[in-house]
Amino acid sequence: MTDPMDPVPYAGVRLDRAADRRRDPAWVSAAAADPGARVHPMWRDQCLVSGDPPVPVTLPLAAAGDVSELVLLGIDDRGPLFAVDLSDHELGDARALAAAEAAVDIRSLFRNLTSADAGVLAYARGVLHWNRHQRHCGRCGAPTEPRDAGHLRVCTDDACGRLLFPRIEPAVITLVESGTPASRCLLARHRASTAGGYSLLAGFVEIGESLEDAVRREIREEAGLALRDVTYFGSQPWPFPAGMMVAFRATATGEAVEVDGEEIVEARWFTRDEVREYVRVTGRLGRPDSIDRLLVAAWLAEEPA
Repeated sequence: MTDPMDPVPYAGVRLDRAADRRRDPAWVSAAAADPGARVHPMWRDQCLVSGDPPVPVTLPLAAAGDVSELVLLGIDDRGPLFAVDLSDHELGDARALAAAEAAVDIRSLFRNLTSADAGVLAYARGVLHWNRHQRHCGRCGAPTEPRDAGHLRVCTDDACGRLLFPRIEPAVITLVESGTPASRCLLARHRASTAGGYSLLAGFVEIGESLEDAVRREIREEAGLALRDVTYFGSQPWPFPAGMMVAFRATATGEAVEVDGEEIVEARWFTRDEVREYVRVTGRLGRPDSIDRLLVAAWLAEEPA
């Protein structure tokens, strides 16, 4: 069973991101020349790996190609850490350049990574994805070029000159608790989930909404429930490709559930004992790398088995 005090997946990256220095090209060049500098290569949002079990590869700077295409992740106790996107190559060529055996989704590696390594790789994935999808200005269509060691892109049309910064897409995820003395929590089955696969309700925040308003709207739309006592639980980086997952707990004002029938096909109330039995039978308590596991684990811990 998950410990509610487990670290939040992909969070707590202990890097000096050098935000005050990466704007200086001379400083970035000096960082790239550091003997301890390493590079995480990625290919089309996948991590290049070798070995069994697969281990992410790192490259010395000399093997990483054009320094202008590198993205500075930050500095750790071993030196500067960069990322490079090999997506313009065919997979075989990218593997050869990185001396890697395969390309795999970071989330499939999560169980075999340290918390710090998982966070760094997710960070690299997110910032490389953003750079790859901002190669042209959304206002005038001209090409953009990287600045600030990959954390800013600038439109090359002098008449436009728009500055493009990475954007985060916030989403909310909520553990809804019944307001009855015998507390229960709401779990739902999404249309894309397997039979019997239950999880918490979540959704993206819309323009003009507070996080709490988004929680109330999502639960009303997907389960037909009104809420009170919406309280913040925690947050999690979710750069797949650009999310920020913000977790809440809330109490329903009633218990009559009415699912939308589109995204959510079933939702029901579970006692703590029923959740524990569900975990025992299925071996699942949310995604292994998602904050939903910590939300449910914290709720279960409030009433020991």
